[in-house]
Amino acid sequence: MNHGFEPTLFAGRRVVVTGAGRGIGAAVARAFLATGAEVVAHAGRSEDYVARDLTPGLDADALARLTLLTADLGAPGSGQALAEAILDKGERVDVLVNNAGTMGGRIPAATVTDAEYDRILDLDIRSVVSLTTALLPALKGAGHGAIVNTSSISARIGGSPGSSLYSSAKAFLSTWTRALARELAPDGIRVNAVSPGTIMTDFHRRYSSEEKLKATAEAIPMKRLGTAEDCAPAYLFLASERLSGYLTGQVIEVNGGQLMV
Repeated sequence: MNHGFEPTLFAGRRVVVTGAGRGIGAAVARAFLATGAEVVAHAGRSEDYVARDLTPGLDADALARLTLLTADLGAPGSGQALAEAILDKGERVDVLVNNAGTMGGRIPAATVTDAEYDRILDLDIRSVVSLTTALLPALKGAGHGAIVNTSSISARIGGSPGSSLYSSAKAFLSTWTRALARELAPDGIRVNAVSPGTIMTDFHRRYSSEEKLKATAEAIPMKRLGTAEDCAPAYLFLASERLSGYLTGQVIEVNGGQLMV
């Protein structure tokens, strides 16, 4: 499925997607493959993640344009190490999608430990910043480069109880997106973010009860939770110089009307 985008929209472009083994990241990587891109997919800590969401159903042409890399982005120095692996496979990077991240469980604010804080900081912030920093020369060299970060509706509303660290990390990414957009515009690099609402992926299957999800769906104007495939077109739109060449520093809300700003 190419979501209505033409199959050559990203032909000749090299796209890096982190957290691409499942959920939103897998849908985004598949959408870029469907529109002709060469995709470098960070599949998570191991290739076991890709068997279910990313590779099934891909034809030979798409598989030939897909490179799988693994890395534990919660480990010290992992962002720099992943960047080196990406550049070892090819010097060009046209689009970077920073999607990897997690909540790591619901942690009541009164019980937050240094270890829990560091785990969220390392995965959701430090690795993103270090990977992006290391790939900036390649993005500048490509011309008309684009960075698309994954934020969250929780960055605006604070999330639900137990998600204070995750919500704050996503708020950092939203502000960092705008700061980078200002700084990198002279280099021809656009920086935007997608902010998903409640999307029915493994994330919410792990961290939200069935009752909570049903109540959330009922409160959404479109009366349903989102899917990973609902989110993917926003990433393609923001990554395309032709479709969004005058957009930078924007955080696009994809939530069925759950949050209107």
